[in-house]
Amino acid sequence: MNKKIFWLSWGMSIFGILPFVPSALMKFTGSPQVVQGMLHFGWLASMVRPLAVIEISSVILYLIPQLSVLGAIVLTGYLGGAMATHMRLGEPVFLHLILGILIWGGIFLREPRLRALLPTIKPN
Repeated sequence: MNKKIFWLSWGMSIFGILPFVPSALMKFTGSPQVVQGMLHFGWLASMVRPLAVIEISSVILYLIPQLSVLGAIVLTGYLGGAMATHMRLGEPVFLHLILGILIWGGIFLREPRLRALLPTIKPN
């Protein structure tokens, strides 16, 4: 892998997971604003910390090279749940889609086993 692809892949990955870290940290605090936000989305207040654990755990999995594909799968599931929650309230989900593209695009560029599973068409 050349240097440009290496840095592009990690840049995409970091930008893809960056919003999850402060989100999880805010959930760990359990502040009234976070609880109020969760209630707005229809989630029980008791789910704030379990969601934070899932969120930060999936980011950690994604950052470990041997477990990055598993991390991407778990993050995709988390994003799917977030999208469903927002769509139910008529809120936009563009950011979620962009994060998913960055997460999978970054890992696709740096993981040869994933590229072997999902071959792209090469020009003649």
